[in-house]
Amino acid sequence: MATAKAYQKTWAALSPEERVEKIHSAANKIRERKFIISAIMIHEAGKSRTEAIGEVEEGADLLDYYADIYMKNNAYVVPMGNEDPRERNKSVGRPFGVWGIMAPFNFPHALAAGPIAGALVTGNTVVFKPASATALSGYFLARTLLDGGIPAGALQFVTGGGEQVGNYLVHHPDVDGVVFTGSKETGMDLYNSFSTVYPKPIIIEMGGKNPTIVTRNADMSKAVEGVVRSAFGFSGQKCSACSRAYIEASIYDEFMEKLLARTAQLVVGEPVDKATFVGPVIDEPAVARFLEAVEIAKTSGGTVRAGGERLTDGALAEGTFVAPTIVDGLPLDNELFKRELFLPFLAVGKVESLEQAVQEANDVEYGLTAGIFTEDQAEIDYFFDNIEAGVIYANRKGGSTTGAWPGSQAFSGWKGSGSSGKGALGSYYPSLFVREQSRTVVVDE
Repeated sequence: MATAKAYQKTWAALSPEERVEKIHSAANKIRERKFIISAIMIHEAGKSRTEAIGEVEEGADLLDYYADIYMKNNAYVVPMGNEDPRERNKSVGRPFGVWGIMAPFNFPHALAAGPIAGALVTGNTVVFKPASATALSGYFLARTLLDGGIPAGALQFVTGGGEQVGNYLVHHPDVDGVVFTGSKETGMDLYNSFSTVYPKPIIIEMGGKNPTIVTRNADMSKAVEGVVRSAFGFSGQKCSACSRAYIEASIYDEFMEKLLARTAQLVVGEPVDKATFVGPVIDEPAVARFLEAVEIAKTSGGTVRAGGERLTDGALAEGTFVAPTIVDGLPLDNELFKRELFLPFLAVGKVESLEQAVQEANDVEYGLTAGIFTEDQAEIDYFFDNIEAGVIYANRKGGSTTGAWPGSQAFSGWKGSGSSGKGALGSYYPSLFVREQSRTVVVDE
């Protein structure tokens, strides 16, 4: 903290062009080291090869995108009008100072690289703490950014547990802003305890309980593929994963038949294998949470249609592997339709109409992502206008609720999913790291 604070004015004194050049250089260094960074992530987080490589590419793209957005907005310097012809007025975006950035285990590279880039390019310095489960991935990101040209004073790296190091970082008197990505419970605790003497910005990006709606007008093959990919990619350990699906009654049986058949084709195994689609969950507590959810489904009148068990055959016995699981038959107000699990666990419910589906979809505390499958434009319009989520998709076969990319989809959480109202990956994000200063100079006529 002391080093970051001492260097901040030096870093901010560089021209925007100089900072942007260093950010672009660091992005290129990430691309040079793409495969070693990906391999570390596979080892630590259990991501598949495809997802790990994709995440590293996303991290590099985030650096470039935020740097470009910053310059397109003239480094947040805006000429203003005047009431007095002698006045020369402008609005200037000024850095807050030192930002603490805490990244999650599930996207240890991209969800660290993005906020680090947003803070640095706007003239702030950073103290970065990775999740304990993926500390090595965080270290290699920090090392790569420094080797790519970010000055050592501008980026600090610390590790440790959330209760000790994370809590200390957030409440340090010299921290001027914080980015936290993680659970709603922890995020809200930080949000409610962060500011003391005066308000400070805290950007909290939290969880999701993301729905997919399938109407009778859907293309069934698109819907099945989109739900499967979104529900079970990275073992459901994405804040954007589809964890509940609402299917119109007239197509329910057909959809379930095809969904179960497609799920049965998924390969669960070592994430280094190219054929693997579902790897392990992050740790033993996640396995325990999975088994608890399965028991809740059984005791609440639901039916486990696929999966429902820990996998222990062969090499899987040495890891935290669970089967992709689908349950149905539960009341739509059951907790498995409401509570974020962060697991390869999908609850499916039957609805009578799109209107009912949207109502059920909105009846949770989260509002991160949502998807619909229908070939009826009027239904798409109704969904877009009424769903309470920040990232919404229609007919996305590659992932019904997942897959946002820098410059393509702004990733903004509503309700209990986020605090800023502006999305990461989008054009407003770097502006969250500056505060506005109005400057007026009076000149002689």
